[in-house]
Amino acid sequence: AAWLGINIFLFTYYFLFFDRDERYFYTRAILGSALAWARASAKCLNFNSMLILLPVCRNLLSFLRGTCSCCRRTLRKQLDHNLTFHKLVAYALALLTAVHTIAHLFNLERYNQSQQATDRSLPAVLSKMHQQGSNKWLNPIHSNQTTVEYVAFTTIPGLTGVIITLALILMVTSSTEFIRRNYFELFWYTHHLFLIYFAGLVIHGIAGLVRGQTEQSMAEVHPHNCAEYLTQRDQNCTDKCCKDPEFGSIPAESWKWVLAPIILYVFERILRVWRAQQKVVVTKVVMHPARVLELQMQKKGFCMEVGQYIFVNCPTISPLEWHPFTLTSAPEEDFFSIHIRAAGDWTERLIDTFQLEIPRIEVDGPFGTASEDVFQYEVAMLVGAGIGVTPFASILKSIWYKFQQADQNLKTKKIYFYWLCRDTGAFAWFNDLLASLEQKMAESGKADFLTYRLFLTGWDTSIANNVALHFDTATDTVTGLRHKTIFGRPMWNTEFAAVAAAHPRSVVGVFLCGPEALAKSLQKSCHQHSSLDPRKVKFYFNKENF
Repeated sequence: AAWLGINIFLFTYYFLFFDRDERYFYTRAILGSALAWARASAKCLNFNSMLILLPVCRNLLSFLRGTCSCCRRTLRKQLDHNLTFHKLVAYALALLTAVHTIAHLFNLERYNQSQQATDRSLPAVLSKMHQQGSNKWLNPIHSNQTTVEYVAFTTIPGLTGVIITLALILMVTSSTEFIRRNYFELFWYTHHLFLIYFAGLVIHGIAGLVRGQTEQSMAEVHPHNCAEYLTQRDQNCTDKCCKDPEFGSIPAESWKWVLAPIILYVFERILRVWRAQQKVVVTKVVMHPARVLELQMQKKGFCMEVGQYIFVNCPTISPLEWHPFTLTSAPEEDFFSIHIRAAGDWTERLIDTFQLEIPRIEVDGPFGTASEDVFQYEVAMLVGAGIGVTPFASILKSIWYKFQQADQNLKTKKIYFYWLCRDTGAFAWFNDLLASLEQKMAESGKADFLTYRLFLTGWDTSIANNVALHFDTATDTVTGLRHKTIFGRPMWNTEFAAVAAAHPRSVVGVFLCGPEALAKSLQKSCHQHSSLDPRKVKFYFNKENF
């Protein structure tokens, strides 16, 4: 809301400024309202270009998350929407670029028409003033043979404008969900066109083709008093208004807006490159069912919190590609681990490579996520879909260690864990952890601390028949755990109603690592089951975003 308000303010303020300010009286005589449209959209473009890099400065966000640990929960939650905000700013840039480009196409056409006009109209007279001296030109088109296309592809503003627009189009179109999911490499490489975008943006305004009357000239020949003399005066005119007005360029300002974010981003990249160069030792490689690869690693100085993620690069596969993976280890362990599911060209090649040899791995991170706040809630609902269970592996392992160490500072009193999987193989690598937790909590007298529900969303008749035959056994036939696997999808209204009834005065944190459709469903349930009474149950939704 603040971002939208600032955009509206900037656009309105500068639109009215360039539409009414007397310094641009003569410029408006040629260009009309298109001047205000171009300049107002330019200011908003500068503002949004200043913001676009900040949401992807992950070290900055992790630092802010740490410093905001004592802030209000709603304030910290805003940091979890960094990629959503990044996309929102990108769409705004695309829209504002379209407005700015269309406005300047109108401007060029009107400049051209005014230059070719042969009457004594004010636009025609102003367009011929370049013949009177170097500081007196207002129309950048000085020849009747010049075309709009020529100006667009030969001047600095025109050429950089074309390059910026093409770079932006490629970045936005390659960022669609379909491209990112199926052709990540295309998304990754085209997104680095932001370097060209910012270089073009800084250079774009240095030629100063759009001009206004200078302050000194305004004091001598104010357009309010002297504009009519330009079209009516003769060679013997002696009035003070007979002097020609002088014009100056609007100074380039884009660099002032983007300099600080660019410096910040450069430091961010330097830090990440330095950290990535530190040696990583792969201590253990485990191949789980359903093509899930587990890597256990060690790195000097590596320090993590639950639910955080890292970026992984394998130079053998691609020296430039970095992919995010949630850490599945606990902070209490002397190694850090990730689980990688085969889902695309890069992960397929990585798994195949590790089956032949152990290649060199580079790691950047860790970076903070919403799941870091899980122990800030009295009650937590953890929802994982498929490989989306990984951040909760870290949380549940950490709980296991806290119980083992009899941690008295654990604020969380109850955890509900939901895992949705399409096939039984996906359960295999997580069973041991859940079984250990069951045993440890039973030994600690806190068997009710963790309630987990496993949902199998895809099955065949053989699995169903096997379950029916062993329905009365103490352990589940699919997982071997005490809690039975549920076939189908959760009824979220029922689940939330049960949690609300069991904890009528608690603040419940709902954490998801899964698809967007599930996120919308859970967010809706959070709103429906949260009480308006601040003394009663409240559900707060948190989603993993990479």
